[in-house]
Amino acid sequence: MEIALALGGGGAKGNAHIGVLRRLEKEGYQIKSIAGTSFGGLVGILYAVGFSPDEIQSKFESLAQKSLFVRGAQDGPSLLGLHGVRSLLNEILGEKTFDDLRIPCAVTAVDLKNGTEVILSEGSLTQAILATIALPGIFPVQYVNDWSLIDGGVLNPVPVSVARMLSPDLPIVAVALTDPLDTPIRGYTIPVPSIFPRQIIERISRISLAQSLDVFLRSVDAGSRAVAYLRLQIDKPDVIVRPDVHHVEILDEVDVADLANRGEQALEEMLPEIKRVTSWMSRARRKISEFIK
Repeated sequence: MEIALALGGGGAKGNAHIGVLRRLEKEGYQIKSIAGTSFGGLVGILYAVGFSPDEIQSKFESLAQKSLFVRGAQDGPSLLGLHGVRSLLNEILGEKTFDDLRIPCAVTAVDLKNGTEVILSEGSLTQAILATIALPGIFPVQYVNDWSLIDGGVLNPVPVSVARMLSPDLPIVAVALTDPLDTPIRGYTIPVPSIFPRQIIERISRISLAQSLDVFLRSVDAGSRAVAYLRLQIDKPDVIVRPDVHHVEILDEVDVADLANRGEQALEEMLPEIKRVTSWMSRARRKISEFIK
């Protein structure tokens, strides 16, 4: 049973992708290709390069999550930096490129120069991940070739179209992490290192910058929901999996195991539909093959 995956963006919510991958493997599905946006691109590349879902979860659980957002010399203008993420990726991926992947994988980004989607499927894996997770204004723009790249979720929150490009003859299972359109939008806070006293953290949350960030992120959330809804209507994946992660903010420090379990539970609920779709498409391919012969 072969499928292709489209793993959506959602910041910390993306840990649910780990559970989706794990449960698909347990059910005997062969994941032949992965398209990912933002955190979905991160998880997708790690899986495509050869890390198991358990290994990815263990790696994420071992991290001091807020240390990922510290600024470094390579970070341009932005509220937070990607020095910690860059160091982590250099450690686990080194100089690996898309040529080193065991299955096809592509991630999306958006070029600020012309406002178009960019599909990254060659070159440095670390560079591609940094580009696809570069939440605009929060993380620094990533410069790749002649592009000025930000988070791919701006235009394609769940990259079904890219998954279909990678595997046009396979069922596409999409994992959507964006909230439904009718769900209230929660407020956001600036991630502040826990070493600071509670009084200082509360004071930071009341300053104008923090309040402006809250407005900006809630606006991004609203737009992302609408874009995700419209893209899913247009691109029409064969199955949509929706993990219950709507209580999680984009930059939350989370319980990785809990979110992974939520991904498994969501996948389990959709197993009958996945089995129906894969069986139907398998029969259709056999009939086409017999007709051609």
